[in-house]
Amino acid sequence: MASLNDIDHFVVLMLENRSFDNLFGALKDPKGKLNGLTGDETNPDGAGGTVNVWNTPVGVNDSHLPNPDPGELFTDINFQIGIGSPQPMQGFAANYAAHGGNAKDVMHYFVPEQLPALSALAKSYAVCDEWYASAPCQTWPNRFFVHTGTANGYVNNSPTHFPYEMPTIFNAIHDSAPHGWKIYFHDVPHALTLSKLWTHLDHFKLFEEFLDDAELGVLPSYSFIEPRYFADEDWPNDMHPPHNIVYGDQLVEKIYTALKNSPNWNKTLLVIMFDEHGGCYDHVLPPAAVSPETPRPKQAFAFDRYGVRTPAVIVSPLIQPGTILRAASGTQPYDHTSIISTLRQRFNVQSSLTQRDKQAPTLEAVLNLAAPSDADRLPVSALAAPASDDLAALNRARLQPLNDMQKCLCEAVAHLTPLMHAVKVEAHVSNLLSGFRPHIPTVLHVKDAVPFIKKVLGKLLP
Repeated sequence: MASLNDIDHFVVLMLENRSFDNLFGALKDPKGKLNGLTGDETNPDGAGGTVNVWNTPVGVNDSHLPNPDPGELFTDINFQIGIGSPQPMQGFAANYAAHGGNAKDVMHYFVPEQLPALSALAKSYAVCDEWYASAPCQTWPNRFFVHTGTANGYVNNSPTHFPYEMPTIFNAIHDSAPHGWKIYFHDVPHALTLSKLWTHLDHFKLFEEFLDDAELGVLPSYSFIEPRYFADEDWPNDMHPPHNIVYGDQLVEKIYTALKNSPNWNKTLLVIMFDEHGGCYDHVLPPAAVSPETPRPKQAFAFDRYGVRTPAVIVSPLIQPGTILRAASGTQPYDHTSIISTLRQRFNVQSSLTQRDKQAPTLEAVLNLAAPSDADRLPVSALAAPASDDLAALNRARLQPLNDMQKCLCEAVAHLTPLMHAVKVEAHVSNLLSGFRPHIPTVLHVKDAVPFIKKVLGKLLP
């Protein structure tokens, strides 16, 4: 069988806020081993009734479900999975109803025909049905985990706590990865929240450069791709509810096609993953986890539990079609820090970032072919966008209030503004640690946020 040493180019796309059951609950494998939905799963609705998991045929409204966005704060997630309750995984519908949604909508799941590109890759390569969010927390903590192996004790996006000084896997492999690393983004990279990366702004590139690098065969050793978070010249493709999942599926297809046609293909491993479940229903109770470090004084949570299962698809010509990836019995399951442990092993980084990535399984087991093969792969294509998502609808989306993730991203960009004025990174970090806070403009709608972000990043990033 192949090993990680047969991979020279690792590519990770991290999308937003979907559970395994929400996207893959209806995905079937010929041997019936995939732990998806039976169709009989239910949740109490909080008003004395019960709602079942359900799906309807492909339609304009379905692709936006759940709408509105479910609760995803630490307290919401604990309620959803039933911490302190004798009935685990029974709080999704009631929690959603408490936030003003229709309890039924958070129990909706998609079928493979509604996600043709992602589903075809899951069947043609590997899918992991025991991959958990690193913590039962919001987006920022889980994105921190994939880069640093810890959330530094923070359970929600806000309040923010700049500077975030955790060491990153990018810094760890900086000298040992022969082709370096890049973070490709569409509108704003969340990874710029990490101050250890502020001295490497030349490694942040627009997504179009990823497509060029793939075509030319000059991919870095590690590529991390961030989706579009805001409605701007195009629709968000992050899959964050209620954003249209079609655009995320189209992004998956575009990345796969670029890699498949790249001279680097035979030595490439692509991982498509999601930061957290975003309040969407899943039936599997998250297990106990290794705390990344000793909890700090007054820390609300020891990070000794995983978050809800999230979809994970692993793609490489060194993977047998139809592979279901699971960690070996008696070991820690896969979570976002498996990316870190995989990169550390491949690029000979001896020291772990935290206790979590020290224990995390690598992805070497998924490489179950002796030589690259493209035989027996399904054709990968994505749906056209629903007809209602036209220019007028995009203009209306630009007038929408920001969601919590978008608000925090604007705040993150504001914290970068001193670097535009020749302030050295070390001095800026020291100022932030001393209590300095830059001016954060009042940004209420998408139409105001995007120009501000473009102005700052346009001056910062080469």
